[in-house]
Amino acid sequence: MVETFEILTSHAGLHDITPTIRQRVERSRVESGLCTLFIRHPSASLLLQENADPSCQRDLEVWLNRLVPEGDALYTHTNEGEDDMPSHIKSMLTQSSLAIPVLAGQLLLGTWQGIFLWEHRQNSHERKLAMHLNS
Repeated sequence: MVETFEILTSHAGLHDITPTIRQRVERSRVESGLCTLFIRHPSASLLLQENADPSCQRDLEVWLNRLVPEGDALYTHTNEGEDDMPSHIKSMLTQSSLAIPVLAGQLLLGTWQGIFLWEHRQNSHERKLAMHLNS
């Protein structure tokens, strides 16, 4: 089963999409299998990360922004603004897909794990995702 859907982001940074994905897995009635997620954009990414302490997410955002700053004079791809090329580099350094086991109809995430969409652009975007569930 493959399903496509959109997630609206309001700003750059990590957006917890765990509840949305859990709901879709439960609705699918797949009892045992694999949930594969894929983001269909070159300027956003997916991440499994700690979801208990928001300071972890802030630290990741600060670190990546320091590693890949906006406005670097080396960038030539700036068609859509100062965050254009940095968003592509950030996407390259992170992940475009995730694979999460499903057991007893539930995502087999660790206690402190969450699924995040990492928006690398400053403005809001409708991000298209594909979810493949197989059993």
